[in-house]
Amino acid sequence: MAEQDRRLSEAVEREQPRLRSFIRKRVPDLSDAEDILQDVFFELVEAYRLMKPVEQAGAWMFRVARNRIADLFRKRRPGESTGGYGEGGGETSLEDLLPSPDAGPDALFARGVLLDELEAALEELPGNQRDVFVAHEIDGRSFKEISAETGVGVNTLLARKRYAVLHLRRRLEAIHREFGKEGGI
Repeated sequence: MAEQDRRLSEAVEREQPRLRSFIRKRVPDLSDAEDILQDVFFELVEAYRLMKPVEQAGAWMFRVARNRIADLFRKRRPGESTGGYGEGGGETSLEDLLPSPDAGPDALFARGVLLDELEAALEELPGNQRDVFVAHEIDGRSFKEISAETGVGVNTLLARKRYAVLHLRRRLEAIHREFGKEGGI
């Protein structure tokens, strides 16, 4: 138990600054952002306590944060500001493809399977596509920031992300259809 507590503490300490920044870029209200941050840490502790090992705690926490941010904005009335979350010129976000975690046990199971498939699909991507997708979608960095850091042009980054999204959509749609047939989502 002490070893588990130490690993949890290290993960929280290591990821807290980046995670807080990630959430704050998407959630304009400081109180909502802090609530989401605490929810993420609570869920991490709960996962460990329920003997559901989290192998990549950092990636797991960012995924939970994205889900909580989506939940927050899903509850808002249409037309309310989202503080920049969901930008993308009308493209469907990955969160839109996933069942709500609040829709019951079947939807929660389907969501878990879809997220596992997403992780597997990300691993299949060429490194340059995966890197830009993760930097933009998970880390919340702008294409200009990524371009300045890597020296790769914004248009090239946009193309790489597009290829990544197309691949991920194909992978997720197949499993999504399979669950749809079974009535899972």
